Amino acid sequence: MRRGSGGTLGGKKENKAAFVFLAPWFAGLLFITAGPIVASLVLGFTDYNLIQPPEFNGLDNFTRMLSDTRLHHALGVTLVYVVVSVPLQLACALGLALLLDRGLRGLAFYRSAFYLPSLLGSSVAIAVLWKQIFGAEGLVNQVLAVFGVEGRGWISDPGTALSTLIVLNVWTFGAPMVIFLAGLRQIPAMYYEAAATDGAGKWTQFRRITIPLLSPIVFFNLVLQIIHAFQSFTQAFVVSGGSGGPSDSTLFYTLYLYQRGFGSFDMGYASALAWLLLVIIAGFTAVNFWAARFWVVYDD
Repeated sequence: MRRGSGGTLGGKKENKAAFVFLAPWFAGLLFITAGPIVASLVLGFTDYNLIQPPEFNGLDNFTRMLSDTRLHHALGVTLVYVVVSVPLQLACALGLALLLDRGLRGLAFYRSAFYLPSLLGSSVAIAVLWKQIFGAEGLVNQVLAVFGVEGRGWISDPGTALSTLIVLNVWTFGAPMVIFLAGLRQIPAMYYEAAATDGAGKWTQFRRITIPLLSPIVFFNLVLQIIHAFQSFTQAFVVSGGSGGPSDSTLFYTLYLYQRGFGSFDMGYASALAWLLLVIIAGFTAVNFWAARFWVVYDD
């Protein structure tokens, strides 16, 4: 009994120690994550300008969205960005993962080199560099001039400004590539050997073996990259100088939310916009999970 009671006391001490070490995490969760989330939900139903106390206005912020044409435009720009850049990014990531899976020499170096853009792609420095590369006197136009092709101001042209940001997002394919490479390493080689024995070519093996067995990884990367693309902000802010220009061609949803909250000090409306974005992302995620039953294969 004493041993048992001693063990119980020891267990209680260990629990107290665990709570002490976990306390900073719980504090961060409460005051940095959960607290602001709840506060933004409350502010979404108020008229708040950061100076005067918030005033409750019911659903006015949400009904304003129906007639906010600039919000509708920002939604359209963001949807184009997500729908175009995410599939291209995943295609490039999968293609390079297939090449690296062949057992190249110096695989660790190539893997690190290709992963690096994912770490830097959302930084201010890379966005500034991208603005210079696609500027009127940038590297892209200098390369085109070598072949006698007259360049343009890719960033300052409403027809191509969004495309430069799409290229930037595609360039950050490193993270999904590493995940694809890990998934490819888990596919048993005997499947390919049996298919080759039956006369299946490389393309048939890719369609019948690689894609089905890799579909859970594709689904995982798809969900993560869609969420990440909807949250893109830094690139558009730096390239357009915070305006979303030219002609609102790079006006991402998050950038418009920032303009309303910290440009117009309409924090109540910005909070409502943030919750609308949450609903949109949740909707896309739910649709992906629903559609996954038709194409994702889990090898039991």
